[in-house]
Amino acid sequence: MVSPVLPELEEGSARRPLPPRVPYLVRSDAEALEIADALAARFAAGASQRDRERRLPWDEVEAYTASGLGGMTVPKEFGGADVSHVTLAKVFEILCAADPALGQIPQNQFGVLALLRDVGSREQKSRIYGDILSGYRIGNAGPERGQRAVDHSTTRISHSPYGPRLTGRRFYSTGAIFAHWIPTRAVDDQGQAVQVWVRYDAPGVRVIDDWSSFGQRTTASGSVEFVDVPVDRDLIFPVWSYVNKPGLAGPVSQLIQAAIDSGIAVAAIADTLAFVRDHARPWMDSGLQSACEDPTILHEIGDLHTELHAAQALLYEAGAIIDEVARAPVTDASSARASVAVAEAKILTTEIALQATEKLFDLAGSAATRASHNLDRHWRNARVHTLHDPVRWKYHLLGNYQLNGVFPNRHQWN
Repeated sequence: MVSPVLPELEEGSARRPLPPRVPYLVRSDAEALEIADALAARFAAGASQRDRERRLPWDEVEAYTASGLGGMTVPKEFGGADVSHVTLAKVFEILCAADPALGQIPQNQFGVLALLRDVGSREQKSRIYGDILSGYRIGNAGPERGQRAVDHSTTRISHSPYGPRLTGRRFYSTGAIFAHWIPTRAVDDQGQAVQVWVRYDAPGVRVIDDWSSFGQRTTASGSVEFVDVPVDRDLIFPVWSYVNKPGLAGPVSQLIQAAIDSGIAVAAIADTLAFVRDHARPWMDSGLQSACEDPTILHEIGDLHTELHAAQALLYEAGAIIDEVARAPVTDASSARASVAVAEAKILTTEIALQATEKLFDLAGSAATRASHNLDRHWRNARVHTLHDPVRWKYHLLGNYQLNGVFPNRHQWN
């Protein structure tokens, strides 16, 4: 197996993405996991400092792109490795255990590539997959703020004598500041929902770094403003026409979200073990010489590992189910099966991420709260990312499916 030569990380950061450069071509699932492990070892070293300083990971994103992981799901017929969804989940879990903010940045690239697989024409696929394998990055301009519902949009695509034009302002735009292509949702002249792709350097595009959350601080998930931006007609996807067409874009997007939370839990548990071993003191009434001998701590560590492994089992099983469903024409029933499997995984990864990041302090003791350790970043990251979509609605989805046979609604959160 040949691994890519990863560029050295440089000090400082650019204000805009570097021009695309052809990355390494990932050839297999095993190679993707090997590369993810290598990147994670490098990314973990500066994760705490990047969080503390809110320093955007420009150089790390370039190293990620150069590694070729961004193209690992490109179908074989278009030149990619077409890795399994189990591998996709594991790669995100590995990277997010090292730095969940950095690991989250590519999420939308894989989400929109999954949608492309569902709805794109062969010509659109050839063009976009070719760009990905040439080193282009895809970001996102997410839901609007201040609207009555997350899917409500005032962003519009209008047709003029000079071609289509896009106008609007979006938020939750993870990855947009690092991207060469920025897809977004808009409403066309007929009031129908479309997905529109624009170049990051197109006239009228403004990416604004106004993300100020207390967690996932370096995802730069702020605003993107479009003012009369020219749009390529071939990069307007009529998503309204696919609402009733079964696909896997939603389950794939949610699988990635679950993997991010699992990665956060993995990191929190690892830091818990390290702190208990190296710093924690036994309680005075225990009569013990080491916190590692405390039976109450041993019980809690055992419980955390059990819950983590249960969450990981459902996460990988959900990826396997998506792989199985994708091998045949997707039906209403098989699409629903994939959504249900991912919902179950999402529940457990949410719960273990929150549990592990809270238990860290209970088991490690008051010394773990010192600012110098910055261990609160795990809880902050888990608390923010698990709000991506409300897990209580996953329970509703599962109950409605099991009791009433109701298939989940189709969108990126299911």
